[in-house]
Amino acid sequence: MHCGAQIKKMGYLEIDNTWTLFLDRDGVINEKRENDYVKNWNEFSFLNGALQAISTLSNIFGRIIIVTNQRGVGKGVMKEGDLVIIHNKMSQEIKLNFGKIDAIYYCTELSDDSDCRKPNIGMGEKALIDFPEIELTKSIIVGDSCSDMIFGERLNMKKVLIGNGEYKFDSDWQFESLYAFSLMIL
Repeated sequence: MHCGAQIKKMGYLEIDNTWTLFLDRDGVINEKRENDYVKNWNEFSFLNGALQAISTLSNIFGRIIIVTNQRGVGKGVMKEGDLVIIHNKMSQEIKLNFGKIDAIYYCTELSDDSDCRKPNIGMGEKALIDFPEIELTKSIIVGDSCSDMIFGERLNMKKVLIGNGEYKFDSDWQFESLYAFSLMIL
């Protein structure tokens, strides 16, 4: 797979609580800071409709798992403890808004060759160890980058690309936001 292919049309899927939703974080759940990292909770800002979307999706999918590259820790721009605080507060806000996150996997490695760094599948393999009931053919990755789509392809997941630009990444669907995707799933 490469990132120059066209978006494919996808037929109707019956999604129920036996399905797993994998979400990228930056650019899907929260505002992406261009040429920077979300280094503390004050810099974290949920994208419009993201909390409502996760609440809706929590009533459909059996599991919701976040998989996120967080190179800022590896670069020393922030500490891993800061990342954990961000994820704890994000999870609390999601729960307060009637959503759920079953697990958060992150990769702080600098090297693109690291097994855990998307598009490599280490975070997906960790999820399979922690949740052996996951069926990857009944899983969807929602992300905003080429590496997210390749991650999904390598794990045989359905792929949803988030963004409202002229993307040319292989995906099964494209939506302008996680909220728009959640409306389609309903």
